[in-house]
Amino acid sequence: MRLVLCVLSLLFLFSLNLTAQASDKGKRLRIYELPPFERAIFCTKHYEGWHGSRKHLPYIGYGHKLLPGERLTHKISRAQGDSLLRADMRKLCRMFRRFGRDSTLLACLAYQVGPYRLLGNEKLPKSRLIRKLERGNRDIHKEYVSFRKWKGRVIPSIERRRRVELALLFEP
Repeated sequence: MRLVLCVLSLLFLFSLNLTAQASDKGKRLRIYELPPFERAIFCTKHYEGWHGSRKHLPYIGYGHKLLPGERLTHKISRAQGDSLLRADMRKLCRMFRRFGRDSTLLACLAYQVGPYRLLGNEKLPKSRLIRKLERGNRDIHKEYVSFRKWKGRVIPSIERRRRVELALLFEP
């Protein structure tokens, strides 16, 4: 059943059309015609959803976590939420720049789980995903999808999200 849902999700994304201003004729673009960064933004918006109420705090917009000293509230516009998401994603892409074409994929994952879960800190070791990429091994599907748990339990919707992110952002 899980496999069927995963395949259906991927088929939905493969057939998805996005309206974008590709030319002066207003041509429609498929998601794979977008640059990887734009695909990451689209995917993140889809899975994060809109955090526009007090119950979502400290998260606002499309999952931006309010930092100490930020004077934003949950009453921001969609354009402001998009701007925050793009700024956060650019910062994460810079953080993972040394991984080249995998930087967007890693930034997308880090946006949800936090960069420290990948890169490690004084309490957590570096993830197997990062260690594998540092060795030059790009066979990372298993390690990437392993970030599918919440409170120790495998969550099928998170697993689907990881598979979709790989399909959209992994460049062999």
